[in-house]
Amino acid sequence: RNAVAVIPAKRNRIIHIPHDEDAYKWRHLIENYFSKIKEFRGVNTRYDKTDTSYEATWTIAATIIALR
Repeated sequence: RNAVAVIPAKRNRIIHIPHDEDAYKWRHLIENYFSKIKEFRGVNTRYDKTDTSYEATWTIAATIIALR
């Protein structure tokens, strides 16, 4: 397989498995962003009927997160 470890192993592991630190930083950043987005109930459950209003809800939620 050509799989690459992105998530680091535990510190007390005997055999150290190398991982891609840059990919892990980006993955962590994106996971935290989606976690914050899911705090907004309207985005999480998708109450909006049209795609345009759903996109507007995403934009408002992203703006609020950026301003925090």
